[in-house]
Amino acid sequence: MSNALRIVFMGTPAFAVRILDELHKSAHQIVGVVTVQDKPAGRGQLLQQSAVKQYALANSLPLLQPEKLKDEAFVAALQEFKADVFVVVAFRMLPEIVWKLPKLGTFNLHASLLPAYRGAAPINWAIINGDRTTGVSTFLINEQIDAGHILQQAQIDITENMTVGELHDALQELGAALTVQTCNALALGAVTPLPQTPIEGKRALAPKLFKDNTQLDWTQNAQALHNFVRGLDPYPAAWCKLWSAQKQNWVQFKLFNACVSELKCARKEGPIAHKDGILFPCAEGTTLLIKEIQMEGKKRMNYKPFLAGNDLNSYSYYQTNL
Repeated sequence: MSNALRIVFMGTPAFAVRILDELHKSAHQIVGVVTVQDKPAGRGQLLQQSAVKQYALANSLPLLQPEKLKDEAFVAALQEFKADVFVVVAFRMLPEIVWKLPKLGTFNLHASLLPAYRGAAPINWAIINGDRTTGVSTFLINEQIDAGHILQQAQIDITENMTVGELHDALQELGAALTVQTCNALALGAVTPLPQTPIEGKRALAPKLFKDNTQLDWTQNAQALHNFVRGLDPYPAAWCKLWSAQKQNWVQFKLFNACVSELKCARKEGPIAHKDGILFPCAEGTTLLIKEIQMEGKKRMNYKPFLAGNDLNSYSYYQTNL
């Protein structure tokens, strides 16, 4: 391409690496990479490099790891790159002094069809809410979160039993292609940014996931809980507390690999062992079937070895006394 862009890429996790790799292989030039500082992690609290830093070092790309994004030395270093555009994927919120630097602006890749699911966890919430389609958007960054003018979008179907892990990987590929496509269009002056019209309701925002909003609610029906489990599988995982009559205490479980079952549960107060999995009675007389489970302090496992070592009849949704 004669109109190759000079690009500064900003990102952190593995999701961003796939997009960076696609840009690096394209006709455009990666003149700089920006990522977070190394952080202590694991039991030994050893400093860990971000996935983007590892890629940059492996490919001899100029690298910046600023502590503060408004730091004068960092801004000056960005200016030295003489970039045409900044591309942002899963990074920090940028100050205006940064995103206004390049002549073509700064665009972000977001894993939803904006204006839907603005926020930190768009992939999860699209599945949790039972959406059948989602996608990726490139948009120009402004002072608001995920609210800038849209450049381009690409759509993908969400299949009935797709987990967030599977959708993440599919959107990673779709996003890599769209990011290069957007850069190509910007280089040719062939894209018209379109303003977003905010929407209301449960699809407006995709809030960050915490312990308190990833707990299963047994007052919902099996379809809603199926969406909830697969929207958090494999990470951070949907969890519940079951009362152990034997231990006279609550025990925490994470649930994976779910589907809606046509089977009816005679027992309504807790899970039931079945040859095909673990049955959880839900609202409206519906049933959720779980194939994998993780007890607190244990590893994730298939239901068969779990059932071999645990008596489900001793567990219930409600506190009981011996």
